[in-house]
This record gives sequence, C-alpha cells and structure tokens, in this order.
Amino acid sequence: MNILNWNRLNEAERAAALQRPQTGECAAKDVVHDIIEAVRRGGDDALKALSQRLDGCAPVNFLVEPSRLEAAWQSLTPEAQSAMKRAARNIKRFHQAQWPKEVKVEVESGLVCERIIRPIDSVGIYVPGGTAPLFSSLLMAAIPAKLAGVRKVIVTSPPAKNGAIAPVVLAAARLCGLDEVYCVGGAHAIAAMAFGTKTIPCVNKIFGPGNQWVNEAKMQVTQIQGGPAIDLPAGPSEVMVLADQSAKPDWVAADLLSQAEHDPLAQVILLSMSASLVQEVKRSIAQQLTALPRAAIAKKALQSARMIVVENRIQMLKIANLYAPEHLIIQCESPKDMVAEIRNAGSIFVGPYTPEALGDYASGTNHVLPTSGAARAYSGLGLESFLKTISVQSATANALTVLGPVVQDLARMEGLDAHARSVGVRLGSGQ
Repeated sequence: MNILNWNRLNEAERAAALQRPQTGECAAKDVVHDIIEAVRRGGDDALKALSQRLDGCAPVNFLVEPSRLEAAWQSLTPEAQSAMKRAARNIKRFHQAQWPKEVKVEVESGLVCERIIRPIDSVGIYVPGGTAPLFSSLLMAAIPAKLAGVRKVIVTSPPAKNGAIAPVVLAAARLCGLDEVYCVGGAHAIAAMAFGTKTIPCVNKIFGPGNQWVNEAKMQVTQIQGGPAIDLPAGPSEVMVLADQSAKPDWVAADLLSQAEHDPLAQVILLSMSASLVQEVKRSIAQQLTALPRAAIAKKALQSARMIVVENRIQMLKIANLYAPEHLIIQCESPKDMVAEIRNAGSIFVGPYTPEALGDYASGTNHVLPTSGAARAYSGLGLESFLKTISVQSATANALTVLGPVVQDLARMEGLDAHARSVGVRLGSGQ
C-alpha cells in the first residue's frame, strides 16, 4: 500500500493518487456487443449456448420453480431467517419514508399544472453470484420496487459451480414475495432482460451491481433504441475513510479490508492528518489479512490502495469531494460537523460505531451506489428510482385567451408557425 503526503505531490501526482483502477472496459466493449446481439437474434437458444460457454452449465429451464424458493427459505436456520427479516424490515422502513409528494399548482387563473407519480411497470434485478452470492443486493432493489408498486419484478442470477443459484439468493427472493427468478448471469442475462426471449420477459428498467461485463452490458443496452433504462453507472466498489488521531487503527484497517475483499479491482483510500495513525493502520491491515478467508482478493485490491497524509480537515474534505467516493466513512472528532461540507458521496458513515457493513446489510439505507466518481451527479438507489413523474396541465377557455397570445409570440420567435396556429385556431384567429 502506498503512503503519500498530499502536500509533497504535484498536480499530476495528485491526479494519479486519486485514479481508479483500470477495469478493462475497452476490451469488454466488443465482446459484450456480440453477446447482446447474439441474444437479440437467438433468444433462449443463444442464452443456453452462452451459459454453457461462459458459466460452464446451461439449465434445462431458466425459470426457477417457486417450490425451490420456499425450500431455500426453509433451509435457513431460524437465526438466518431472523437476520434477513430484520434487514428487510429496516430497508422497508427507511424507503417507505421516501415517498415524494405530488404537486398541483394554479399558475395562472384557470391554468392548473400538476406533477403526478406513477410506478415503473416492470423492472429486472440482477443479483451477482461469482465469488459471493449478494442476496443483500436483491433486498435493496426488490423491497423499494414492491413499495413503489412496480407490477412486474423479475430476478436473474448466475449459477454457482453446482449449476444452481445460491440458496440464500432464492430465500431472499421468497422473503420479498418474488416468484420469477431466472438462472442466468453475465452480460447475456442483461441482454435477455433488456430485449426479452421466449422464456425471459423484457423489462423497462434494470437494476443491480455486477462485474465489468455486466456493467458494460447495462451501459450498452440503455443506449440502444427501445432498450431499457438502468439504475446508475456502476464500477468496482470503493471506500474512502477520513480519520484523525482519535480513530482506532484496528477499526480503520477493518473498514478498509471490508471493502478490499469485494473485488480485486475494489479501491480503498485513507485520508488522515496523522502520519503515525497511517503507519499503525498499515500494520493492522497486514495482521488482519492473515485471518481473512478472502485475503487473496483483498491483497490484489490493496495494490491500488492509497494512504494519504493531509494537512488539515479542510484539505481532507476538499480531496473527498474531488474523489466523490461510493462509500465515505468519517472516523474523526465531531464527525457530524464534517457532513455539512460533503457534497459528493454515495453514502456517508458517521462516527466510529458506523462501519460501512451496517449500510451494506441492515441499517436500512440502500447499498446500490454510484461509483467511479459518478457520485458527483448521481444518487444511490431509493424509492424514487422505481417511480416516474408525469406532468399534467389543464386550461380553461379564459386561461387560453389570456396566455395564448404569449405562446403564439414565443412560437413565432422560434419559427414554429404550426405551434402558433394550434393556439390561433382555438382563439378563432386561425393564426
């Protein structure tokens, strides 16, 4: 892990220090394009061929029988069921409070404008399998989807080495009241949800994190005419920790490792005013790694880690806003005072007793968050992600008589005579 002093770096070195790991997106573009086109042309037959080639198995039926969802739920221990229910309850409670208000305004006499809210008709949730079955990502998307009133919710998830979806994913689907779960993963699953096959229906919007192939597929299908919307641009996971001399080195190290174990391309960054704390955190990481089952993954991620010594809080916050981390952990004295200065972050974890894992699973906030600096413009998943607003306007004859001539003048200024005439015919002028 590199230890850097921010004030000793020039502009180019500072930019390099905050550079995300390269994901190989360029190499994935052509491959993903070919996969998408194969599924669009070949449907289920192409899906089976791709599943066999890329996943090592192709199920006879992509749709998982509902009885298997129930069996997966019953296979959990009472403690596991209780933990999953507790997380689901908190997620539901937090997202239920996010309902936006409809708007109705009489902007002029006789002219009423509204903004009404409707759920998206259908959504697809991608649940990664890979090295870890992320059932928590299913909870984060399915619960707000159900709260929003989405009519159709489907799930795709890749098979494990045994050719089946991990039971915990199926159990989470059952807990959320879902019965359309399809055993297919990767870019071909995204293509199937985007354009539909005989077996898998197309959806209006696709949600869920994934590897570089999945994320590239999401970006490509949303750019194709008639393709679905997607939740947000996503890349490898990342965390930035802000820590001063009051922080416990072991706790900071644990937070950094909790993110590093996700993916070899995950990035962890520590900012601190204390050079001695940075050294202690580095030593603690080395010690904790020895007991970490996913140490090999974490070690690869730590090759892109940064530990940066800064001068003061002002500099620390400036760097944080510049980097725009997916997860931002504040382990400093008076941490709540720092939140007001944060403009760019996916989710903020305030104080020493708020590890990122809390939000990953059970605090109630959503863990599907913008990465790769997208937090400068994007929000994480919320109830509104499953809703859309529609504007409505209604004018009386008197309102059109008053405002119509203004509209005609504006339309003519743009050279759009038909627009002006659509008002004129109603006012009796024909112009």
